[in-house]
Amino acid sequence: MKKYCLIGEHLSHSYSAEIHSQKGLNYELREVKREDLEKFPAMGYDGFNVTIPYKRDIIPLLDGVDESAGKIGAVNTVVKKNGKYFGYNTDLEGMRYALKRKGISLRGKRVMILGSGGAALTATALCKKQRAKSVVKVGRYGEVNYANYRYFNDTEILINATPVGMFPNIGVSPIDLNFLPNVEFVFDCIYNPFKTALILQAEKAGINCSDGLPMLVRQALLAEELWGEKVRDDTEQIIKALYNKKSNLALCGMPSSGKTSVGKIVAEMLGKTFIDTDAEIYKATGKTPAEIIETEGETAFRDIEAETINRVASYSGAIIATGGGAILRDSNVDALKANGVICYIKRDLSFLSVKGRPLSQINGIEKLFKERKSLYERAADFSVENNATVNLCARNVVRNFKEIEFNPKTKKER
Repeated sequence: MKKYCLIGEHLSHSYSAEIHSQKGLNYELREVKREDLEKFPAMGYDGFNVTIPYKRDIIPLLDGVDESAGKIGAVNTVVKKNGKYFGYNTDLEGMRYALKRKGISLRGKRVMILGSGGAALTATALCKKQRAKSVVKVGRYGEVNYANYRYFNDTEILINATPVGMFPNIGVSPIDLNFLPNVEFVFDCIYNPFKTALILQAEKAGINCSDGLPMLVRQALLAEELWGEKVRDDTEQIIKALYNKKSNLALCGMPSSGKTSVGKIVAEMLGKTFIDTDAEIYKATGKTPAEIIETEGETAFRDIEAETINRVASYSGAIIATGGGAILRDSNVDALKANGVICYIKRDLSFLSVKGRPLSQINGIEKLFKERKSLYERAADFSVENNATVNLCARNVVRNFKEIEFNPKTKKER
């Protein structure tokens, strides 16, 4: 059986092995140190992919490079032919596909590209191919950098080709969209998390945007074709399957609304890991949320809760039951949405208990609900009632989750 792999410096973020493995390929991840890169092509693989930071560095080590990849200046796919290694670039078509599915062409557009590595070279080549009106390249040390990019405020298309915001260092953005008021589309090559801080800012501003998963899947299938594998064009099916598998599902709602009970059942139904943030807080502190609130105050508890949410939200494929006040901080909501969706568990107030819940006891359930209702609704991607049985609620949660369209195609492309 042929053997393939992905090489890169750090690969904890990668979903490539799952894409190729589900297509029946023998594929693995190989982290390679820079000093060992020169030895790598002789390790016996029939083909391999290349990611950060070696898409340019691999070129002089190969026996030949496809003309298109040579013009781009970056290789992400290597094919072994008669004992020799040849480089290709499938990222260009992957990026074009990701933009097209959102109804975007670069023709006649003012484009800003963040980064200077292989992905940035690919983006530059796509701009040239599609005849963008202008291209501004932003780097850390270039003439245009992160201190003066804001002066190019006529930018219409923004492409992030940097790893800033990628797992595990999520929640940061290379730029602030507020300084680019004319941006109409944002593409982030990052796919883990699905929603970087940059994508979340774009969504809040109502800007059309896309993460990098569609690009990843499309370039992977094209790489398989180059390796001589039989490929069925099921790009969209694979994209949807990965979103569903890797996405977290966070449950929010009033204290005692059933988030933990429902969450455990949902986790079993979906084959995902169950995480309860209150239980995680107890593991870390040895105290329940109620004990922390009573002895240290609510602010101290909210700080601990925020740290916990930031940590567990960086996981993938988890069901996360949150505390009743988790949505009080926008940063918590952003963290939960970075790699997942949020379901609001609604329950009639008459069913809610105040036992062991100091804030419910102090403020009263009705007052607490009035303060939080709009926050739950604003945070949630969908809501489900839990006024009958937990099993019925769990089934409805699963049904709604499976119907969620992550990064959907535009109507034109459907």
